[in-house]
Amino acid sequence: MSVCDHPDLISVESALAILLADVSASKTRENVNVMEADGRVLADDVFSPMAHPPADNSAMDGYALRGKDLGVQQWFRISQRILAGDMATEELEPGCCARIMTGAAIPPGADTVVMQENAETNDAGWVGFSKLPKIGDNVRLRGEEINQDDVVLKGGRRLRPADLGLLAGVGIAEVSVKPRLKVALIATGDELCQPGTPLPDGHIYESNRYTLIPMLKRLGCDVVDMGLVEDELDALRTAFVQADQQADLVVTTGGVSVGEADFCRTVLDELGSIDLWRLAIKPGKPFAFGSLPDSRYVGLPGNPVSAMVTFHQLVVPLIQAMEGETRENQLVLKATLDQPVRKRPGRMDFQRGQVYVSEAGELRVRPHKRQGSSLLTTVSQSNAYLLLPRDGGSQEAETQVSVLMFDRLLN
Repeated sequence: MSVCDHPDLISVESALAILLADVSASKTRENVNVMEADGRVLADDVFSPMAHPPADNSAMDGYALRGKDLGVQQWFRISQRILAGDMATEELEPGCCARIMTGAAIPPGADTVVMQENAETNDAGWVGFSKLPKIGDNVRLRGEEINQDDVVLKGGRRLRPADLGLLAGVGIAEVSVKPRLKVALIATGDELCQPGTPLPDGHIYESNRYTLIPMLKRLGCDVVDMGLVEDELDALRTAFVQADQQADLVVTTGGVSVGEADFCRTVLDELGSIDLWRLAIKPGKPFAFGSLPDSRYVGLPGNPVSAMVTFHQLVVPLIQAMEGETRENQLVLKATLDQPVRKRPGRMDFQRGQVYVSEAGELRVRPHKRQGSSLLTTVSQSNAYLLLPRDGGSQEAETQVSVLMFDRLLN
């Protein structure tokens, strides 16, 4: 067994339990206009102040009539016309119908709408129907979607565009949300250069901030970008202090391994505390979690895929808990391998691959040919993780494996 697969490494499940222990969302809240609430986390349950729809209305352009008149007569007199926004007050008489538009209120006495495609009118103002509906067809009943005082959305939900339309549809213009979490991001590594600058020999371009900052923004966080910090003890100490003063959570990439120039642990020992170090996960064994005087701290590996995987699987749940978001279960499916995958027991492996449906309707997965922790193409060209258990080994082609579909943070 290699050093990387040492049995004392902390499992992903145990690490997540440590990260989430004693985490509570801020009790503060702020009111925001619904138009500005996309991506924010609701602080409380939202109750509807009204029924929706507020009145029986037509789901189609057509003709509203009394269902009990269907089959009794073939032609109906058009006694009134009702447009969307009109309030119908005239009682519909037997043998009559109302020309009605989509969304318009159903006149008293009517309970059925015949769509206009099935109608034929004559010059005398009468209409006949080539196809008769069932009683109640094409009518949206008052409150059939939401009743007054129903819970429209539960507190802890991260608002989506459809949610905003739902809130607006019941007349709610403002909601109470949790404050945005402030996250400071520090990238370390003397070998790193900013994109757009000349690349000296022995250097690489820094990419972790370019993947993590968009993910943080998709989580609704306010990001404090501390930029690149050199692998030097005083520079790192200064960056840590500044980040701690500005943020609720400090995240670093690189500097948490066991190399001679990995100073993050040294600074963390001076300024705060460490709760865990090194995980039984691949990619991403070097991982640190602890606290600073005024914030929590997470140290991610420097390799780009390792940083993304550990952030996605461990830091995202932490951020959700700190923001008060109710976490949804991840979508895990079973898929058949197109080709063998290699794995050594000892670490939970999040290999990357493309899940697809075969012509036979079978859910299959095509593992990426290369799985290196520095190869962002393995994420960019995939749509799922292959979840290979810690104690498991290699898998042959045509066997089934669990796959975790990428969510909105990775797609």
